[in-house]
Amino acid sequence: MPSSQPWCHGNITRSKAEDLLSKAARDGSFLIRDSESILGAYALCVLYQNCVYTYRILPNEDKKLSVQASEGVPIRFFSMLPELVEAYYSPNMGLVTHLQYPVQREEDVDEEPESNNLPPQLPPRNFTANDGKESPEQAFKSLSETYLTRLQHMDLSIIPEEHAMAIQEYFRNSICQDAEQVQNGYPNLPGLKKLTMTVCKNLNSEISRVLPTLEVCHRALDQQLSPGIGPFSKQMSADSGRSVSFRLEQLTKLLYSIEDKAKSSVCESVGYDGGSHRKSLIPLVTFEVKQESLGISTKMFLKVDVESGKLYFKKSKDGPEDKYFVHNKILQLVKSQKMHGKLVIVVETEKEKILRKEFTFDNTKKREGFCQLLQQMKNKHSEKPEPDMITVFVGTWNMGNAGPPHNINSWFQCKGQGKTRDDSADHIPHDFYVIGTQEDPLGEREWADTVKSVLRKLTNISFKQVAIHTLWNIRIVVLAKPEHENRISHIFSDSVKTGIANTLGNKGAVGVSFMFNGTSFGFVNSHLTSGSEKKLRRNQNYMSIVRFLNLGDKKLNPFDITHQFTHLFWLGDLNYRVEFPSTEAENIVTKIKQQQYHELLSKDQLSMERDEGKVFLHFDEEEITFAPTYRFERDTREKYAYTKAKATGTKYNLPSWCDRVLRKSYPLIHVVCQAYGCTNDIMTSDHSPVFASFEVGVASQFVSKQDPNSAPQGGIQISNCVATLMTKSKTKFFIEYHSSCLEKTVKTPEGENTEHSDGSIKVRFGSQVELTPIISDPEYLLDQHILICVKSTDSDESYGEGCVALRAAQFCDREFHITLTHDGERAGTLSGAIHLHTSEGKPTEKLYDFIKVEKDDTVTAKGKGGDINKFSVTQAHDISNPSYMSYQKGNVIDKGWSYSMPPKNLPTAGQGSKECKKGGYDVGTRSPTGKSLNPMGEGEKVSEMFDNPLYGSMGKPHGWSKDQDHQQWDHLTPPEAGFTSSKAADGDNDRPPVPTPRNRSFTCSETKNPSPTSLTSHPASQKKPVVPSRSEGAGAHSRPPLPSKIRQGMPDPQTLKPRDYRDSSELPIKHRPPARPGQQQPHKDTYPEGPKMGRSVK
Repeated sequence: MPSSQPWCHGNITRSKAEDLLSKAARDGSFLIRDSESILGAYALCVLYQNCVYTYRILPNEDKKLSVQASEGVPIRFFSMLPELVEAYYSPNMGLVTHLQYPVQREEDVDEEPESNNLPPQLPPRNFTANDGKESPEQAFKSLSETYLTRLQHMDLSIIPEEHAMAIQEYFRNSICQDAEQVQNGYPNLPGLKKLTMTVCKNLNSEISRVLPTLEVCHRALDQQLSPGIGPFSKQMSADSGRSVSFRLEQLTKLLYSIEDKAKSSVCESVGYDGGSHRKSLIPLVTFEVKQESLGISTKMFLKVDVESGKLYFKKSKDGPEDKYFVHNKILQLVKSQKMHGKLVIVVETEKEKILRKEFTFDNTKKREGFCQLLQQMKNKHSEKPEPDMITVFVGTWNMGNAGPPHNINSWFQCKGQGKTRDDSADHIPHDFYVIGTQEDPLGEREWADTVKSVLRKLTNISFKQVAIHTLWNIRIVVLAKPEHENRISHIFSDSVKTGIANTLGNKGAVGVSFMFNGTSFGFVNSHLTSGSEKKLRRNQNYMSIVRFLNLGDKKLNPFDITHQFTHLFWLGDLNYRVEFPSTEAENIVTKIKQQQYHELLSKDQLSMERDEGKVFLHFDEEEITFAPTYRFERDTREKYAYTKAKATGTKYNLPSWCDRVLRKSYPLIHVVCQAYGCTNDIMTSDHSPVFASFEVGVASQFVSKQDPNSAPQGGIQISNCVATLMTKSKTKFFIEYHSSCLEKTVKTPEGENTEHSDGSIKVRFGSQVELTPIISDPEYLLDQHILICVKSTDSDESYGEGCVALRAAQFCDREFHITLTHDGERAGTLSGAIHLHTSEGKPTEKLYDFIKVEKDDTVTAKGKGGDINKFSVTQAHDISNPSYMSYQKGNVIDKGWSYSMPPKNLPTAGQGSKECKKGGYDVGTRSPTGKSLNPMGEGEKVSEMFDNPLYGSMGKPHGWSKDQDHQQWDHLTPPEAGFTSSKAADGDNDRPPVPTPRNRSFTCSETKNPSPTSLTSHPASQKKPVVPSRSEGAGAHSRPPLPSKIRQGMPDPQTLKPRDYRDSSELPIKHRPPARPGQQQPHKDTYPEGPKMGRSVK
């Protein structure tokens, strides 16, 4: 596209084009942008009567351009865009009106170049300054004289005489010939090549002599190759004519390979496999705890032996070790949310009794270290062939163009300030290490080897490099345990430049994505525009990276990177500052020394921009409890250097949290942050390294055990979809459904549009859509997600994307309400209903269900009667991955998604209105993760309990208050009549989305901007949604009556009836089934045998 033309806007977004034309406010205003759906095509946008009409400009096989305009108008072809535009200035060309007023581009304000942000500078050339222009001969002579002068100041006696003469000859004559060759377009530098061949003559022959020997060693160590000499000798003779640098590189790579293979062989011979499930280098750790008995506190010691899979209970540190429990007898860890040091360990005795042992640790960090060791023990000794949870370390560091210090262990051990790991967890290796650096002066190999060396010392594991990608001084490295090598596939990497004029790589992002079994991961390391006043430019950097970073499955092109991955981690020097005047610098430093971060974080630019939905929509960041990581004086962490002398005056860089780690995951996915902080002993840069570690759920490459010929075919029905889009386009829309669990991409028929006065469009898709999964087993399907894209029929461009979790429909038909986004911005909402039918089968326990969080304020006084029906339990669908759904703006929480129960009078999934679910497993007594909801015996009183640490929201997500631990679901308007389990309406769902010959959309524009809350409000024409029975005064939540223990021998409550939780705050699917008549209640600390994992206690 000819960028010099005023109407040429390049790759601006569709919504930005509509805004520019609306501001122009003159009929005939126009611009041309790149098409968002077809590479190499354009979109001609024309304003007429407050509507924006869009026509596609498509190239043919000969690269001739034509406009898809009104029917009956002859198609004309043009060689260039200016020629096309000139022709359409004439009337009656098939457009709604002829072109008249080109809309000028909005010039982006480029950041000022800063010396410390540019790539490493070359050594000074010391050319003589000359304002006048030199002839080429004068320039060559000046170049030669410069280098000959430098040689005179060097001691050439230390090198052989023939080498000194060769160098002098090159700088006297040959360098001028090389310069002339470059000027003529031949940058091969033959003179320099001749010099290196002369100097390296002996080296070249030595390489030819050494390489075959090294290759023999390499082939001997390579077990994958069959014995034999092979074609190496011929290859060596062919390579002998290559340059010395190439052969040195070949030699270096071969030496590295020999070293790696030798280490691998030696480790294998001594039985060390780098930290696999068979071996462990985690030492024994003993914890001192307190145990309460009859009001008396007793000191106890818990000794954890991860390698042997045993937990010892000792009364003294050096006491006997005769009382212990093996890993498979340790059933559950239950963390108290109210008392941060309290932990309940549920174990099974030899007599198959269930014991509940309660201990108190010195602090939360000790308790977390103990839990991580026990979780590591369960993982190591699990009989599962594939893991369903892994841990990921994410680190970011702006190195300040300085090499790292000798010791950077604390970074990878998550030691320093903030949420850090306990010393007891030092030797627990992560499954993945993702390291992002900015202003990194090292080479790729040097930095990767440095990180591997550190990890090898800390973990005794030689980590495998998954990927490394560098853009100037921005780099990302991904390392993985050797045991995961065969589980990783589909590795992609890419970069986006956002520096000066978006052409320089001093600012930008690098990214890596891959599949781990059945779970997709994406990692983005970015270095955004610097400067306190450049907040808007940073926002633009973020949007550019979201749009143009090319990672992941190419079939998901309609979706940006925020929707393409199960787990997306965004790290880097984001450069957002605290928004205080420079006069507050000393006051800021004082508050930091006093660790009073709250007031400073309230002015954190990134937090404020996220609050307004401008960047990182639906991302989550763990609570910041560490000091600002920028701008320190180098070689100390005691002083912030917040002033910088420049030619234009003193520049202030107030202490800020520039270096951040954020994440976004699909709904109902297990993810919990275990650490988030910064080091305080790595001081070579003006930034401190930031670390974060996460425990995340993963899905295996599922192989069904059922006979595909006899197993019933599963199905996914989506019905009553209503989209509210933030656009005034009058084009027709359809929905595309994408998922790796589907046989193919499915498209709906066109929806019916209804315009609203606020400028948005409501689109109703009345017909039910049937999606066919490739595997019907619930073990597989409940881990899957459906990606949804709302597209226009004429341009095939996306108007909003979202995601729905199939786990939401595990028990019943479920209404969903999701926020649609496009290019990282909010684009509308989509509501509907989903029904899931699976084959027979029971989901297995997840390893991460081993740890739960218990609410302490749900237990009533002992001996008091109570209605077991009245206790409130937070439902797993609601609290799973709360970070994804908890975007707060003022008093309105924009949840990225929510689910609610269908109305009582509508049929539920499986068997109409008779049962909640038709399937092969008892959905009434299992949680979404597959564990029993009533392991203690039927009718036993239970305390309010989260399903795992994630659900407890140990670190409050961004913008939350303490009273918001229990997520409240959106309660939607009931689906319209016709929501049944019937088959999809007849129609061709696979029809082409682009009708011909007329392809256009037109968008009404108004000067009034849509209300920011229009997406979450319901039109007045709809029924008023039912709200929970909670008091909203002053933000307080009135709690329902709490459960009390049922007395032994008392009749148990009657069977619970299904309830619509929209009528109250109670969620029915986690109520326990009633006990059988006359069943005795077990003793307080003993319970009958139940499932071995995932049990609720107390």
